[in-house]
Amino acid sequence: MDTVFLPAARRDFDQASDWYDERLTGLGSKFEDRVNETLRLITAHPGAFSYVYKNVRSAVVRQFPYAVYYLTANKRIVVVAVFHASRDPDVWKTRIDDESS
Repeated sequence: MDTVFLPAARRDFDQASDWYDERLTGLGSKFEDRVNETLRLITAHPGAFSYVYKNVRSAVVRQFPYAVYYLTANKRIVVVAVFHASRDPDVWKTRIDDESS
């Protein structure tokens, strides 16, 4: 399966990586590695993770307080958000609601 990011999800990912790198050089790369590891698990087993909202599933990123929110559509993994656990989930939920309008 191919993996694609919604533009907002790509921004989430890039901003988090930059934030970690500003705190400690190389930590952003470690974050990226862990997200990519999570994406590989999702690609290998897309149905293994629980639904959290409508047709969106989530997978927790190891060693970081983030989760990857995704759905499957047309034989693709669509990443909806790469989101910190403390953020309001209503933010990424609007991305789903906007797409289905």
